[in-house]
Amino acid sequence: MHSNPLQAYQAVEKKTLSGRETEARILTQAALMLKECQRNWNAQDRIARLDEALRFNQRIWSIFQAELAKPDNPLPNKLRVDLLRLSGFVDKRIFEVLARPESEKLSIIIGINQNIAAGLRAKP
Repeated sequence: MHSNPLQAYQAVEKKTLSGRETEARILTQAALMLKECQRNWNAQDRIARLDEALRFNQRIWSIFQAELAKPDNPLPNKLRVDLLRLSGFVDKRIFEVLARPESEKLSIIIGINQNIAAGLRAKP
């Protein structure tokens, strides 16, 4: 039994959300983490928070890459290739921000995450 109501909610959410909804929620969370870094760019803990947000985004997109590269992935081939290219772009941008942090560089990753999340929430 969960002592924390938030933990209980998250446990139920994990059991009831579809894969698409889960992916949309995680991408939205990743975008929000980056937006928070942008809003508080001059905060003392910016480096740690930015690193956490970028690493979280990197893990998400790495998982997407692995799933998209599987031969039995059910997505149409063109869509898979386009998403793999997009994930490569996101990886490149993450490394650019890690090397030379600038708040403006986060906007494109935020936008991509939000747009993909919106597409996942749309009814097919």
